[in-house]
Amino acid sequence: MQFDDDARLDGSEVEDRRGGGSRIPGGKATVGGGIIGLIALVMGLLFGVGPDQLGLSPGETEPAPASSSLNEVQQACTSGRDANTREDCRLVAVVRSTQAFWRQEFARRGGRYSPANTVFFENRVNTACGMATEAVGPFYCPADRKVYLDLDFFNDLRTKFGATGGPFAQAYVIAHEYGHHIQNLTGTLQRAQDGRQGANSNAVKVELQADCYAGVWAHNATNVADASTGRPLIKTLTEDDIRDGLDAAAAVGDDRIQEKFQGRVTPESWTHGSAEQRQQWFYQGYRTGDMAQCNTFR
Repeated sequence: MQFDDDARLDGSEVEDRRGGGSRIPGGKATVGGGIIGLIALVMGLLFGVGPDQLGLSPGETEPAPASSSLNEVQQACTSGRDANTREDCRLVAVVRSTQAFWRQEFARRGGRYSPANTVFFENRVNTACGMATEAVGPFYCPADRKVYLDLDFFNDLRTKFGATGGPFAQAYVIAHEYGHHIQNLTGTLQRAQDGRQGANSNAVKVELQADCYAGVWAHNATNVADASTGRPLIKTLTEDDIRDGLDAAAAVGDDRIQEKFQGRVTPESWTHGSAEQRQQWFYQGYRTGDMAQCNTFR
């Protein structure tokens, strides 16, 4: 995945809260970190719901980030060249590309896209959905319409979940969470709030649709013109990039996670779908480039 060096990034789309919060005792959930941490991780991973729905604390006072970190991405991530050399700047660029695509797509369909910020945090974060720790994994909070991301998760994606990693694996995660934002705007996200689990639950169908929307963005990413240059912010996506995305989708399938951490697969408790389903729906979006082909509720 290569960005146009001359493109200008918009750091205002990302709130950098790293460096301000103190670590919660126990820290990040690990394989041996206890059943509560494991359940939060399995349910919360890429789930797109607020931490209050995962049984986490309903909001506490969070220390303000240090002033030196408040504007770090705004100061450091100003161009596509920065995105090609720094991980956090790459994520800023992916957020910009993703939102530029959906803004264009909504307009094409006669609607208006409402943007959503991404929040970088570490250890814990206070949201309109409650207080969350890094154990929850990336998530979207519909109450404040923000995506929350602890960048250490990408290390876990490789070391704990066995994904190959790579820049596009990170892009897939972000695009998936923005898929939940699209569902929130279109009224689909609420279908997952019925409290049911299982292979045929609405929770799974919502997750698979978000995977499909991530693929739709990937299909169109190299064709979305950046306002600063008139050229696409993302110059190239290779087949290797797409394979990394598919591999990441499979790594966070319910069956893979349950087999790894529980030693058995229990489809009746699924919330995301199998590895095969997640790959299938991401590729469906990537192949067609059409959000109308992402109806997982049929």
